[in-house]
Amino acid sequence: MERIIIDVREPFEYEMGHVKGAINIPLSKLMSGSKKLNGNSNDTEIILYCNSGSRSGMATNILKSMGYTNVINGINKNQVIAKYN
Repeated sequence: MERIIIDVREPFEYEMGHVKGAINIPLSKLMSGSKKLNGNSNDTEIILYCNSGSRSGMATNILKSMGYTNVINGINKNQVIAKYN
């Protein structure tokens, strides 16, 4: 199964350090319909993270409302590295 890790922080935060292989889609871009997820099936495993889990929690709800069914709030970079990388 395909897995995508998304850092929903702002680009300057992403540049300060991120999970290896993570793509950066800030929450504001996700809310306005980012095209970066086009072409992925709705059951693709998507792991989201930010600094505290707040923005990634909102992003989780947004993606679920868009029809994605395998969305996980990974909370923050360290937790995602520990569990998924």
